[in-house]
Amino acid sequence: MTGNDAVLALMVITALGFDFTNGFHDTGNAMATSIVTGALRPRVAVAVSAVLNLLGAFLSTAVAATIANGLVAGGAVTLTVVCAGLTGSILWNLATWYLGIPSSSSHALIGGVIGATVAAAGFSAVKWQGLVSKVIVPAALSPFVAGGVAVVGTLLVRRITRDVSERPREHGFRLGQIGSASMVSLAHGTNDAQKTMGVITLALIANGTLSPGAKAPDWVILSCALAIALGTYAGGWRVIRALGKGLVEIAPAQGMAAESASAAVILCSTDFGYSLSTTHVATGSILGSGVGWKGAEVRWQLARRMVTAWLFTLPAAALVGAAAYWTANGIGGTAGVVVVFVVLVVASIGFFVASRYPAVTPENVNAAWTGSVVPEPVKAKDEVGS
Repeated sequence: MTGNDAVLALMVITALGFDFTNGFHDTGNAMATSIVTGALRPRVAVAVSAVLNLLGAFLSTAVAATIANGLVAGGAVTLTVVCAGLTGSILWNLATWYLGIPSSSSHALIGGVIGATVAAAGFSAVKWQGLVSKVIVPAALSPFVAGGVAVVGTLLVRRITRDVSERPREHGFRLGQIGSASMVSLAHGTNDAQKTMGVITLALIANGTLSPGAKAPDWVILSCALAIALGTYAGGWRVIRALGKGLVEIAPAQGMAAESASAAVILCSTDFGYSLSTTHVATGSILGSGVGWKGAEVRWQLARRMVTAWLFTLPAAALVGAAAYWTANGIGGTAGVVVVFVVLVVASIGFFVASRYPAVTPENVNAAWTGSVVPEPVKAKDEVGS
């Protein structure tokens, strides 16, 4: 294996690693409300979401084309740039997952790649018009659009079902949640899996394996679909808890309205090739369902914390991506990429170990919200009583 082949192999592994983190970081976007209302058991929810993410990844490649050709100049991209960009995005994903902040995996990826590209070739290598029109504007508008749709949907279902007795109404909405959550998972696959396909395609073009403007090969589509599905099944319980229990105390009717709004907005954006943040959409929808439901408690302090993380995602991932590039380039050759890869693996293991003390699991993800993503330990007498 030549040095270039080794770097390409490490890049593909790193890209699929990002896709895996994208899966468990964003599971809550589709399934948090269904889990918290009891429409689906936690393990069943992530299994259903994984299968539908897998299927959704094969339905569209418009977003992959945006990532591969619409954000940075192809001539400025090297395998080292792509590896460094992925490093920035993975570390931001892991940090926000550990803190239980549902930030955007999409923007982490784009920020990491742009930061590494600027470090390598300067600001002129970035297609700023494409970045603004395809990423920043949709990011700014999507929470409000999704929230508005969710408000209207929540008001409508509340009005339509106001004369229905509570028990059959709640049962019906839980069944409806299964369908709407499934649509969000399918929509997530059509949008988020495409991003990694685009990055790998970008690297293959930079390596000369594919010609400029080429579409993602079948093996890239399949491997990315499998990676995001496996990550989804792993379950990002910290983020699921923050979205499901932290933002709003959700009733089944709200959950169905929020999920339906999310699915509609994500599918529309995918059709236009917008690299939309499903996290922004899901969060906006959940907040909208709280605003539209009389008497619902909306925790705006947590929402402000999430928005702050969104504002820092692009620049923070870009800085880490740039630092990773400078490190790899400073060492030089395959050795530099290997060093950055090893640091990434060690840091990833560190985040995982830290997350186990204490852990958020399927068993405690629905525990009462006490202001922290980590639930209070269950007392021994409660365990005996249960």
